[in-house]
Amino acid sequence: MRLDKLLGSQTDLSRKEARQVIKDGLVQVGDTVIRDPGASVDPETETVTVAGTPLVFKEHLYLMLNKPEGYISATEDRTQKTVLDLVPPELFRDGLFPAGRLDADTTGFVLLTDDGVFAHDILSPKHHVEKTYIATLAEPLTEECLEQVRGGIELKDGTVCLPAEVRALSEHEAELKLVEGKYHQVKRMFAAAGNRVVALRRTAVGDVPLDPSLAPGECRELRKEELFILKTRSK
Repeated sequence: MRLDKLLGSQTDLSRKEARQVIKDGLVQVGDTVIRDPGASVDPETETVTVAGTPLVFKEHLYLMLNKPEGYISATEDRTQKTVLDLVPPELFRDGLFPAGRLDADTTGFVLLTDDGVFAHDILSPKHHVEKTYIATLAEPLTEECLEQVRGGIELKDGTVCLPAEVRALSEHEAELKLVEGKYHQVKRMFAAAGNRVVALRRTAVGDVPLDPSLAPGECRELRKEELFILKTRSK
């Protein structure tokens, strides 16, 4: 791998900044200072040091974010804040993107990664990785409403939503588990069943719950056991 590409992928440095750091003589491979940004390096067998700090190589990054309202699930936008704006510099790297989307007014668990294969497996309905939500409803829940959602719903535009596992938590709250993520799906399903979602929060992906210690806007790396659970479930 090119040295500047390695620094760009493993730090919060841009490729341009990485090239300058290398040219300034702040990067060593083993005991040798390297000033050529295009130098080839094997990060799995060679020790790379940046300004005296050894680089810990991770091929991919997996983050759990507690998304607050007002942020869109995108990598960049000219007018709105994105979920990537919430990632602190020490966890940021080029190529990060949200594995799945939440509406701007929906809160909770968003997975951020730079692993495209993993994201595809997590999102594909055929792998049956459930996403769990808590929906707050405008009207009291009825058994008829719940049964419609459980049975699968055809929306006004002809979109067919798969049956969802749903249970009432209170008169105005329901927990749903979905294996697909169509546009505004939870809101549209309840609307088709005669109710209206006034607040929506994703609380789990697969069998991994949102860490209750994460305040809105905070994120952390997935623990090894959490990543193992998700990767095993998505195969």
